[in-house]
Amino acid sequence: MQVTIKTPEEIEKMRVAGRLAAEVLEMIGEYIKPGVSTEELDRICHDYIVNVQKAIPAPLNYKGFPKSICTSVNHVICHGIPSEKKILKDGDIMNIDVTVIKDEYHGDTSKMFIVGKPKPGTERLIQITQECLYKGIELVKPGARLGDIGHVIQRHAEKHRYSVVRDYCGHGIGKVFHEEPQVMHYGKPGTGFELQEGMTFTIEPMINQGKYQTKLLPDGWTVVTKDHKLSAQWEHTLLVTADGCDVLTKRTEESF
Repeated sequence: MQVTIKTPEEIEKMRVAGRLAAEVLEMIGEYIKPGVSTEELDRICHDYIVNVQKAIPAPLNYKGFPKSICTSVNHVICHGIPSEKKILKDGDIMNIDVTVIKDEYHGDTSKMFIVGKPKPGTERLIQITQECLYKGIELVKPGARLGDIGHVIQRHAEKHRYSVVRDYCGHGIGKVFHEEPQVMHYGKPGTGFELQEGMTFTIEPMINQGKYQTKLLPDGWTVVTKDHKLSAQWEHTLLVTADGCDVLTKRTEESF
């Protein structure tokens, strides 16, 4: 497995890209309301990344993906394609996934949003999923193993009678959007790749209200829950430091 250890210069570029990605999520929140299309949210984010941040939206044209962000609503697990036909309704839940390229380096992050007034049970799913991410982040340090991270996420989700998506995972990141290692959100403690200082990767648990099985739609991108129950996801890009980790995509509302 070819895992890249970042130099101090690369780490500084990763910090900048991570901060920009976080800023996009901080900016877009006020625009998320009933009646808005996901296409409109994509346009706002695209304009902000390109014109304000002078950066590049990584998803656009990545392996043919047609938009600048991913908008995954309700039972869409990930890679939802923004569309003028997808109008947000009161009570919807949505993940917005943003990846920004600045000076050739990537910052990748996502956040859950509730549209209008939440429906029963949705806030709990979103909260537990965020807790899964945070519990994984707490374990990141040199010498920890990827199986430790996967295990703590799986245990927390299943304790609350949710399931962990198996088919999609976190990933190494840097100059390349998706690199080694793959970061599973389930697993056994003490197994898997051993973390080293200077590694950068994402943790991005996808947690389902129902069963973990997924279905890929005919567009070749949109992944939904097979049982049509809700799914939630949160994501951060992390740097392994000498004694723990830095959350490169931390938002101002978060404290690590």
